[in-house]
Amino acid sequence: MNENETRKLFTQMADAFIDVANTQCETQEKTMVASAFLYGAARFCSFVVAAEAGALSQYEADREAAMDYFSAEFKRMLGEHMDDYKNIFTAN
Repeated sequence: MNENETRKLFTQMADAFIDVANTQCETQEKTMVASAFLYGAARFCSFVVAAEAGALSQYEADREAAMDYFSAEFKRMLGEHMDDYKNIFTAN
């Protein structure tokens, strides 16, 4: 898979998760949905780290680096999207 195909698949997967969240927002508070989304992401990322480690010793060795990586990526992505949404307030 080339870079463009990978990026397209990545965006499609993210959009599918967002669609589920948007559906939940029809009956639940947005803040609750956001918290559940974060919880699910954290849980899944933990699963990925554990599955890739294969053994407790490797999992424990990878834990801090994984937490640093996922935290930094979330902060970077959040910053990008917060900048995008800023346009809602400055478009007029």
